[in-house]
This record gives sequence, C-alpha cells and structure tokens, in this order.
Amino acid sequence: MKINSEILSKYDVPVPRYTSYPTVPYWDQSPSREDWFAALHQEISRNPNLTWSLYLHIPFCETLCTFCGCNTVITKDHKRELPYIRSLIKEKNLYLNKFPELFKRPLQQLHLGGGTPTFLQPQALVQLVKDFLQDVQVDPKYFEGSIEVDPRRTSREHLKVLKDLGFNRVSMGVQDFDPEVQRLVHRIQPLEQTQELTQISRDLGYTSVNYDLIYGLPKQTLDSFTYTAQKTVQLQPDRIALYSFAKVPWIKPQQRLFKDEDLPEGLEKRQLYERAYEILTDAGYLEIGMDHFALPSDSLAEAFKNKRLHRNFMGYTDQKTDILLGLGVSSISESPTCFHQNEKILPVYESCIHEGKIPTFRGHLLSQEDQIQRKLILQFMTEGEVTLGSAFELEDAKNFLKEMIEDQLITILGDKVKLTANGRPFLRNACVFLDKKMRQAKKNESVKIFSQAL
Repeated sequence: MKINSEILSKYDVPVPRYTSYPTVPYWDQSPSREDWFAALHQEISRNPNLTWSLYLHIPFCETLCTFCGCNTVITKDHKRELPYIRSLIKEKNLYLNKFPELFKRPLQQLHLGGGTPTFLQPQALVQLVKDFLQDVQVDPKYFEGSIEVDPRRTSREHLKVLKDLGFNRVSMGVQDFDPEVQRLVHRIQPLEQTQELTQISRDLGYTSVNYDLIYGLPKQTLDSFTYTAQKTVQLQPDRIALYSFAKVPWIKPQQRLFKDEDLPEGLEKRQLYERAYEILTDAGYLEIGMDHFALPSDSLAEAFKNKRLHRNFMGYTDQKTDILLGLGVSSISESPTCFHQNEKILPVYESCIHEGKIPTFRGHLLSQEDQIQRKLILQFMTEGEVTLGSAFELEDAKNFLKEMIEDQLITILGDKVKLTANGRPFLRNACVFLDKKMRQAKKNESVKIFSQAL
C-alpha cells in the first residue's frame, strides 16, 4: 500500500474517476429530447425484467463549503423549497405520462442528493417522497431509500419521517474532524454533531450509515488526519467514502480561495490516505473498489465479495439497475445506450418544467464500441481485473501498460488484466488503457480537464 516518491510522481497525473464511460468531457454525441425518449422506450420494451432507480437532486445549501464540486444554490431562503418540490413532481409526472410502463416496473433505489436535501423541512420532504412513492412500484425485497445529509442541518425529525417512509440508508458529509481544517473549508461541524446524528440514525433503525471523508484539504497533516480516522473508527459507520480532494479551480472558482502552500500534495497527500487505510483496515473495514471502505456485514462488502458491485454517477452501489432516472436541476440519467443530463442552471431548468418539457441540457448516445468499453471499465472498477476478450489486442495492452507491468502494478495473463496489491491505488491510471476516447483525445489535448489520480 505504501508508495515511494518515484512511483507517485510517475502516476499522479490527471485521469478520470470513471463514474461513467464515456466520461462527461468526452460526450460528443449529444441526444435530443426525442433521442433520450427513444432510448428509454427501447429498454422498457426490450427488457421484461427491467429494474430502475431514481435520483432526486436538491441543490440548496445555506452556506458554501469551499472544497465542494457539486451543483449547488447557496441560499437561506426556505421559501424556495415548495416551488422546487413542485418542479420535481411536475418533472416526474412528465415521465409518468410518457412512460407509464416504467413506473410499473420494480423501483430498487430512491436516492436524495445535493446540495443539502435536508435543507428541506421535514414536512416538505414528506410531501416530496410521498408523491413519488404513490406512483411507483417499490421492489419489496431490494428497495433502498437513501439520503445525503449535512449533520449541521439535519434533525431527528428529518430522519424519522424518512424512516417511516421506508428509507434505510443515510450518508453524512463529514470530511474532517479537525477544527482548523473545518474553518478553512468553511464547514464548522463539531464531532459531537456527527456523533449525535449517527446515534439517532441507529436508534431509528437505519441499516447503513456512511461517512464521506476527504484527504488533501488545506492544513491537513498526518497527525490531524490520524485523529479524524481514529474518531471515525470509534463512531463505526457501516461505510466510509475516503475521497481525494479533487482540485479543479477552473471548474469551481471557490477553490481558488485556498493557498497552494496550505494544500498537502504529492507524497505528503498520499501519506494521509495510507495512514487512514491502516487505521480503517486494522479496525476491520474492507477496502471496496476505489476510495470506499465497508464493514464485512455491510451490503456493499457483500456485493464486492460476490462480484455484484456496481458503479454509476452516485459512486459504488450494491445494486445494478437497468435505468437510472435523475430528476432535478443538473441531474444525470442513464440507460444502456444513452446518458442524459438536465439543465444545470436553476431558472432555466424551472422554465423548461413550467413549459411542460423535459429539461434536456446535454448527454451522450453510446455507440456499440462505447457500450463495450463501458462494460470493461465497469468490470475493472468494481473487480480490479478485466477480461479483454476480442475488444482489445493483447499486444496493444502490453505496450500501453508496459510501465505498469514493469513497476509490478498490474499483470497480464492470457487476456486478463489484473491489478496487483501494489497497483490498487492506480486503478484509474490502468483504466485509461480501456478509454479509447481519452487515448485519442490526448494526442491533441493541452488543457487540463481532470483532477490528479492520487
């Protein structure tokens, strides 16, 4: 797991996180609204065993966390709640009227993300979720209701009303427990707040609690992040997402507020992850895919063990559905042949909804070649190995991955490419071999697009 400075400098380069393929910067076959409808209709008609999931984006936050890369609207005006809820419900009804058969198929996941979904008052959440649940067929065996929460903005009542509606998983934004780091990222969140909300979640019967942590934030040190990891272990969430801070100030200008000298980088940054890894695995957590950890009893660990792990725009999940329908401003949907993203600017999104139109902004129609690469990258990202078959020439693999083979980060046996134990931190780098769009574009690319690999 420990990486020397030579290996780090060689592979800590800008690469995608591969929550999709093609990755968003290389979407070049954008669908019209009718194309997106056709892709949905094709899958609904073709697949009698179709399952699906719903993602609802709530963009509002009362304050801006300066590390954040999400699509947010910063406001303290809670009068904006109900108009936005009405827009979400109207968007849902547009799909319901167009694709009634989809809503009769088993819904396996309903996820509320943001922004801060608990910006909404408890009764507003009830109104929103009840309206959606009355129009869908919830899968009685596999349904998962989950919500991302900010412990500073979440009450017991928020979690209770959702639990009463069938929600069973909660993901908490934590990032770091050190007060100075919290001050610099504009997110003062005492340990006691996280501890209290974790206990409330367990008392109410939530079966899975996740913490999001970030390494590479300003003024993080080995000692301070050791403290964060140790306190996390004491509180024992079921899952942990341990993300590298994605420094992308050309996309998120608020990140320019950080002084470069305050940010741990290179080997110093990598050591933060390695220290957290030691603490988490010593406490019994299993490393899952990339950036994720779970207790052996958690369904994410079971999915990884049984090779059922899936990855999409929401990260790693223990369930794969055929269609992900994303509603709300900037939300991304996917089917086997198409990605579709909603308008990213709230007034434009709301104007489209008011006019009775699906708010198409952009997307990508997947070619047959795209679909093959997507499947291979998904396998690599979830299993740490991939069988090339006839999709790639073996000699091409050996040539492109030559350095990674020599550095004992991957092995190639027959047509199978596999990460070694030392290679696991470089999963994103290895996936670039399978990314034909990026390989072709890099020949002419001079602008930085992605965050660093580590």
